[in-house]
Amino acid sequence: MQIASKLPDVGITIFTKMSKMANEYGAINLSQGFPDFPVDPQLIDLVHHYMKEGNNQYAPMPGHPVLREAIAAKTENCYGWRPNPDQNIMVTCGAIEAIMSTIAALINPGDEVIIMDPAYDAYEPIINLQGAQAVGVPLRATDYSIDWKLVWEAITEKTKMLIINSPHNPSGAILSKEDLEALEDIVDETGLLVLSDEVYEHIVFDGAEHQSVLRSESLRAHAIVVSSFGKTFHATGWRMGYLIAPEALMVEIRKVHQYNTFTIHTPTQLAIADYLKDESKYMGVSPMYQEKRDFFLDVMKESKFKPVPSHGTYFQLMNYSAISDQYDVDFAVWLTKEVGVAAIPMSVFYQDGTDNKVLRFCFAKGEETLSAAAEKLCAL
Repeated sequence: MQIASKLPDVGITIFTKMSKMANEYGAINLSQGFPDFPVDPQLIDLVHHYMKEGNNQYAPMPGHPVLREAIAAKTENCYGWRPNPDQNIMVTCGAIEAIMSTIAALINPGDEVIIMDPAYDAYEPIINLQGAQAVGVPLRATDYSIDWKLVWEAITEKTKMLIINSPHNPSGAILSKEDLEALEDIVDETGLLVLSDEVYEHIVFDGAEHQSVLRSESLRAHAIVVSSFGKTFHATGWRMGYLIAPEALMVEIRKVHQYNTFTIHTPTQLAIADYLKDESKYMGVSPMYQEKRDFFLDVMKESKFKPVPSHGTYFQLMNYSAISDQYDVDFAVWLTKEVGVAAIPMSVFYQDGTDNKVLRFCFAKGEETLSAAAEKLCAL
């Protein structure tokens, strides 16, 4: 059978490869971004409660009204603006479905979409599937901040959308108020759509405030904001996300969603709606992860790895140039097989495969796991 692949240059993701290799070689897995500690038993009990109550059939396509109301209240509490639960909110099968449905609905063949390079590896393939082109704008090599002059230079008559991601995966960089103002200038002058990936919105460190585009009235009129309960409540396997968008855009996105996943797990939606009533459940996430980041940095301080400051997410970049001059993919493979710690090479996040001798480590783990990994890494 001959198949004309729509993604001829895409294989198994690096996350799958490194996790598989970690299992095969018994390595400590700090590669794929998933926590190794349990979900709050209260949340699990709530899901069980709603299952036993008989809430096991389809929820409404946009999401259960109770959860959409809870998301509206949470958004107002965090960002000072309350979206309309019926017109502006949709519950999705994780953030990735929200991103996929958004791009499929709004991007057409021949369009250009600006992404920040390095970028989460799903953006470009999803854009390519629409017959569109991803245009990478390099982030500054020192701190992974956005050079807005380069963004302006990348905009053409074909540009339809700009994707931003803060807190940024893979680097842990975050946007500032000045960044939002620069984005406002672009949107006000060009009318571009903004897809804002904010799945780590509640994992921001050192007293910083997450700069959601939802804080800006002018940006809200052009933006689709993607969030993740899986990331916030360290339940990545539940695949629970949502998006917020203006009504005109939401109408189109829901058209795709209804033929994609149609609806999302009903008892979990009801459980999360209850869980969100206590704001400490999401407002308390940042301090917990900051402790883990600080612990990991502390146990790694005797190593030859040089940390790149992480201001958000649960990822820590480490430069290994004092240890090896190997290509980062080769070094990550060697580290997994011979040292027993799996990490993600940063070059896979760049369109051109830029190799700065940097690896991404996930510190969403228990202290025992992080200590064991650090012991191996510090021996290098």
